[in-house]
Amino acid sequence: MTRVVVIGNGMVGSRFVEDLLAADHASRFTVTVLGAEHCEPYNRVLLSEVVAGRYDLASLTLPTPDDPRLRVRRGAAATVIDREDRVVLTDDGSRHRYDLLVIATGASARIPPLKGLTGDPEDPHALPRGVHALRSIDDAREIVAATLNARRAVVLGAGVLGLEAACGLAARGVQVTVVHPAPALMERQLDGDASRVVEAAMGTLGIDHRVGVGADEAILEDGALRGLRLSSGEAVAADLLVVATGTTANTTLARDAGLGTDRGIVVTDGLASVDDRRVFAIGDCAQPPEGGTGLVAQGWEQSRRLAAALAAGASTGADAGQAASVLPPPAPAPASGSDVVRLKSRGIDVVTMGVCGSQRPDNPAQRQLRLSDPHAGRHVEIVVSEGVLVGATCVGAGDVAVDLVAAYTRRTPLPADPAHLLLPALAGAAPAASPTPDQLPDTATVCRCNGVSKGDIAAHYELGCTDVDAIASATRATTGCGGCAEEVCGLLSWLERTSPPPDPAGENRFTSGKHMMHGTETRAL
Repeated sequence: MTRVVVIGNGMVGSRFVEDLLAADHASRFTVTVLGAEHCEPYNRVLLSEVVAGRYDLASLTLPTPDDPRLRVRRGAAATVIDREDRVVLTDDGSRHRYDLLVIATGASARIPPLKGLTGDPEDPHALPRGVHALRSIDDAREIVAATLNARRAVVLGAGVLGLEAACGLAARGVQVTVVHPAPALMERQLDGDASRVVEAAMGTLGIDHRVGVGADEAILEDGALRGLRLSSGEAVAADLLVVATGTTANTTLARDAGLGTDRGIVVTDGLASVDDRRVFAIGDCAQPPEGGTGLVAQGWEQSRRLAAALAAGASTGADAGQAASVLPPPAPAPASGSDVVRLKSRGIDVVTMGVCGSQRPDNPAQRQLRLSDPHAGRHVEIVVSEGVLVGATCVGAGDVAVDLVAAYTRRTPLPADPAHLLLPALAGAAPAASPTPDQLPDTATVCRCNGVSKGDIAAHYELGCTDVDAIASATRATTGCGGCAEEVCGLLSWLERTSPPPDPAGENRFTSGKHMMHGTETRAL
């Protein structure tokens, strides 16, 4: 038996365990998982939805396989990796020997070095009362509790998470100000024009903003937050501060073990450490040759590839190094740049994909067309190259975004004049009809987080998976960001009408409303 130790029981670590056990048909592996948190793994992507009150904490839980090959140690933080003896030590004093080690320690919230936020000699990681990051289930719980008494909140950082947190706090009746030092909100996805449309939409939700202005100091009184002093000299009163200024890969454990680290743990195409072929890293803690995206989909894809390669290597008698050496590089993304990003908030409609954002390089081979109308609250931009869509930005144009996401992910040929893609955004113009399920090819991707196609769902439907819960369990569709829930529901409704199962259910159990309230929205994987 090959002993596998997995350090980290988050979204990527727990996914790898499931992938490996599923691929290990000959039962050649035993797996030990060391998780620093005391709880079961959970969907971190939806923490902002907890702040908004659309999910409860229990609904984020991800199931753990019930398998005799698996042992999970919750609340056991790894403290030392002894590569020479091939053993991992934990803070409870236990020792765990390995033949293969998979590090999936993720990332931690980055706390900026502001006066008032750092400098506690007794606990350098402690934050003042009223100051919270949003990275863990405990963070979400504390923020929700703080809203019971907080009247004014500041969200520092307006990336995707920061804007989602701001909208969630506003939905709970808290007066919110967003402070963002970059010249555009969500600058990785939005340019200045798109940002201004989002800023106007924030105003309709009662969210104030300071864009292009940084923070200098957290104003404290008796150890509790009272406000934030900005680089402009303005003091913004607040009794709650949510810090959403990015993440830092958790590499200390690997670095102390002598493994190469940079922005993350440096790994090969095969996800093996460049210093030890028996040690692998996946997810936010890893730095693969193509770079990290910060999106969970990349970690899940790494999990799938690594599990398949290790299982294949074991079946042929190859060692871990050989298994990694034949692991192919990741499949290329549909286009350069970020993947499809949706802002999960009610009242601000933002969808971006591929080439977008204020920091994108100027490429003369790419044609850009846009319709920007801040007065009407919409901004649509498309980027075209060689007759296909390689990027798009949609603000306040949800119907157009649906069509563009389909064109982007399926790489469908565009009209001779791609400006026609912008026409549905014009006032009074009817949006182009989205393809109906019967018009979609079986290869059409339905769940982009997990790479689930229409054909995958139809095949499992024929096997008896006739509701969303069953489809989620069998294919993992809907278990990532949840953005495909309505499409999956519509596809199941169409399958029920056109090809009823031998023992059809008596009622339509897969309405969007019921599904979105059910905990299996985050079941994985």
